Amino acid sequence: MIKRLRGSFTLNLIFHVFQVHSSSYYDWYNRPKLPSLKKAKELSAVKAIHEESNGSAGARTISTIALQRGLFISRYRAARMMKALGLSSSQPPKHNYKPANQPHLAIPNTLAREFDVKQPNKVWCGDVTYIWAGSRWAYLAIVIDLFSRKPIGWALSYSPDSALTGKALSMAFEARGKPKGVMYHSDQGCHYTSRSFRQLLWRYQIRQSMSRRGNCWDNAPMERFFRSLKTEWVPRLGYVSLVEAKGHILSYLTGYYASVRPHQHNKGLSPNARELKYQMT
Repeated sequence: MIKRLRGSFTLNLIFHVFQVHSSSYYDWYNRPKLPSLKKAKELSAVKAIHEESNGSAGARTISTIALQRGLFISRYRAARMMKALGLSSSQPPKHNYKPANQPHLAIPNTLAREFDVKQPNKVWCGDVTYIWAGSRWAYLAIVIDLFSRKPIGWALSYSPDSALTGKALSMAFEARGKPKGVMYHSDQGCHYTSRSFRQLLWRYQIRQSMSRRGNCWDNAPMERFFRSLKTEWVPRLGYVSLVEAKGHILSYLTGYYASVRPHQHNKGLSPNARELKYQMT
């Protein structure tokens, strides 16, 4: 009521009756407004989720994670709060790939881009990327389960050889309980076509599938995973040592990516949540 009467004769009368100086009222009226408890909680959540993502989460991701934690913040409200907090999320640049059709002579592309897998431990994908660590390039081999896109095996070293990819595969095989009937898909890198790696697949009774030469879209889930890793987590200038790289990347694989980050393929669930939901059905 007082606000609506501001500047009117009635307001001046109220000042006179209650012996209140007008400057005191205007000081009170123009005081800095404190955010509500609800808004303060939302701002705190947005900032915490953004920090948890290593500064990579955008409004859509923040909104999804907040909802999973029982706090409804729309995508657009999250965007406004990010702006108010001075937060931003960088988007990776587009890259055009030149497709090719030549298959490996001995190993066909059995997967044939059938990336929608209905059960865990049916199709695994692997690939290798490079990470700057110390004063040289290090190489990271990853194995993911196509069902949930969960990283299940990894290895990091300065040598991009079959020992690296074999170590990642062995880790996945042991971690998933030595499953039977798995297909392993990768590109045609020499660390996947080598005799030692193929013998390891034979020992684990895993069927091998390979992309066509030079066609990265045949292994698109791995391409997307590495893009997410490098744009969301890995520092632009790399790491000061291999030890630092291992620790920081491990926190992404087992922590943020597997347990927190919502995945579009999983309809907004993290890989761990998708697998847990499958086990409960």
